[in-house]
Amino acid sequence: MQYEFAIRENGLKRILRLLPGSACFLALTLFSCLVSAQQNDADRARMIQEKMAAPNPLAAGESLWIEELTYLEVRDRIAAGYTTAIIPTGGIEENGPYLATGKHNVIMRSLCPAIAADLGNALCAPVVAFVPQGNIDPPSAAMHFPGSISVRDETYRALLDDIASSLKQHGFRNIVLIGDSGGNQRGMAQVADELNERWKGSGVAAHFVIEFYTPGWEATERYTEEELGVAETRNDGYHDDIWVTAMMMVSDPASVRYEQRVEANLASINGVMITPLEDAIELGRKMVEFRAEYGANAIRRALDE
Repeated sequence: MQYEFAIRENGLKRILRLLPGSACFLALTLFSCLVSAQQNDADRARMIQEKMAAPNPLAAGESLWIEELTYLEVRDRIAAGYTTAIIPTGGIEENGPYLATGKHNVIMRSLCPAIAADLGNALCAPVVAFVPQGNIDPPSAAMHFPGSISVRDETYRALLDDIASSLKQHGFRNIVLIGDSGGNQRGMAQVADELNERWKGSGVAAHFVIEFYTPGWEATERYTEEELGVAETRNDGYHDDIWVTAMMMVSDPASVRYEQRVEANLASINGVMITPLEDAIELGRKMVEFRAEYGANAIRRALDE
């Protein structure tokens, strides 16, 4: 670098002797800016290398959510073999009078880390909350109801593409896409195909695992009825059911308005009581455990293909 700089400096001096005063000053200024920019780039690269090589001064956090880890903890998890990243998709939509609009996101807050723990070498990206929910203007589907948020199909696919590409950049080798809502599936499938075409030969693969959603939901319903002995006896007519409600309660009972429903004598869904609180949460935990194991096994099969 010093030798190259000396050559450039000597060459510049010869050029400056041939230039008038104002041009000479301009050339000298441009040369100084070039040298400064090169030095800044070198300093920036050195700083990044130092940060990436720094030891973690703290005991590592235990979360399986990337957003809850420091960059050092993510770096060390990847180095330790956590090379699978799960991108969970949810949504924000109308879900009847009892459930929060972020129903699918709340469920994924329980399910994704349970799946990652079952796999043993995976971390969860943040839940993708913004998904297609119908036309915005004029509205269709969920967009007729306040609180619902929709994005265009191309926006959704671009978001998934950028998230997956970011994870690849940092060293994850298997990028898994799963969704808790039916409207999310097509976009994830398309993005996974596009990524795999673009990533050919890189040693990194995208995996859209539809089995998590279907037949995963149906299998969870059968398990609840046949193994746990809990079955719905009527249809209240809402975008809601006991499986959704119980799994949401694992993360946050307030998201199903538990206390308000008890006070209003509305603590049931489709003929199934959600009281006492502890029993409903335990029911939800068993559902989460079953569906997480089901989903993890489906992911293993996808990675083995």
